[in-house]
Amino acid sequence: HFGSIRVRLLEYTPGYLADHWCVKGHILLCLEGQLDTALADGRTFTLKPGMSYQVADQAEPHRSSTAVGAKLFVVD
Repeated sequence: HFGSIRVRLLEYTPGYLADHWCVKGHILLCLEGQLDTALADGRTFTLKPGMSYQVADQAEPHRSSTAVGAKLFVVD
């Protein structure tokens, strides 16, 4: 933690599906595997190694999943 900022390395196992829609902002970098992100408005995005996304607090509810597993660098 750096004040209110959290920096972490996450590893999701194959078959992971978030159990909630998240409204917290993140900066996310995919290091390994593949991460699928669904937005509440129906759009979907897939991150592969080297790809990133950024979302602001309260901007777009999102939920992540992965069929193959993923290692992520996350700042939130």
